Amino acid sequence: MDIKDRVAIITGGGGGIGSATARKWVAEGARGVVVADYDEKAAHLVADELGCVGARLDVTDEQAIAELVEETETTLGPIDIFFSNAGAGVEGGVEASNEAWQAQWELHVMSHVYAARAVLPSMTARGDGYLIHTASAAGLLAAVGSTPYSVTKAACIKLAEALAITHGDDGIKVSVLCPQGVNTAMAPKQLGDGGTDGIVEADYVADVITEAVQEERFLILSHPEVKTYTERKAADPDRWLKGMRRLRQRSFDLLEGA
Repeated sequence: MDIKDRVAIITGGGGGIGSATARKWVAEGARGVVVADYDEKAAHLVADELGCVGARLDVTDEQAIAELVEETETTLGPIDIFFSNAGAGVEGGVEASNEAWQAQWELHVMSHVYAARAVLPSMTARGDGYLIHTASAAGLLAAVGSTPYSVTKAACIKLAEALAITHGDDGIKVSVLCPQGVNTAMAPKQLGDGGTDGIVEADYVADVITEAVQEERFLILSHPEVKTYTERKAADPDRWLKGMRRLRQRSFDLLEGA
C-alpha cells in the first residue's frame, strides 16, 4: 500500500517511532495523519509541526478509540491505516504485581483489539485497509528482566497473525513491528549487556516501516539479526534457552560491576 493520499491514525505518536513515522508519512504525501498520544501536549506539538491533527488518547479505553475513529472518518474520511504503536515497559517476572501484569495486557494486547474492532467494519466493507501493531523483538525472543513485557508482546504478535489469517481475504493487510533497541525513551539503559544488537534511530525505523507497508510485508524488523535468532530458536529451543540463561547471568555480572 502506498502512503500517498492515505488517511492514518498513529497511536503513541507524540514521540519516538510514532512521531518519526508521522513525519515520514506526511512527507510521503498522506492525505491525513492523526497523531494520538496519552500525552496530549506531545501529540499537539508533533501535529502542529507537521500541519496534521493531534489528539489525546488512552489506548486502553475502547470507547475513546471508537470515538477517535468516528471523528477521523467524519473529518478526514475513511481510515486506510491504523498504526497501533503505543507501549511501555515494566520490570520483573511472575512476582510483578497483578496490576502491572494487567496494565501490560491492556496496553500491549487489548489496545490492538480495540483498534481492530473500531476500524475493521469500514475497512472490510471497502475491501481495503491496513493494521500495524508495534510489538517487540522481545515478543519473538525474550526480554531479560521483563517477563510481563515479553509475554504481552508475544501475544500482540499472535493477535496480528490471527487478524492476517482471518481478514486477509477481505483485503486487510496486517504488519507487526518487532524492533530491538531504538533511540527513544524506552531504549535499553545498558548497551553492552547483549540485550540488543545496537540502538537505531527512530527515523530509520520509520523508513523500514514505510518500505514494509509499501511491500505489504507482515513481519517488520528494524534489526535483521532478529530473524536469525528466531530461526535458531525454532531449530533448537533447548540450546536457545541455555543461551538466554547465559545472557541473563552476563547482565547480572555487568550490573554488579557497574
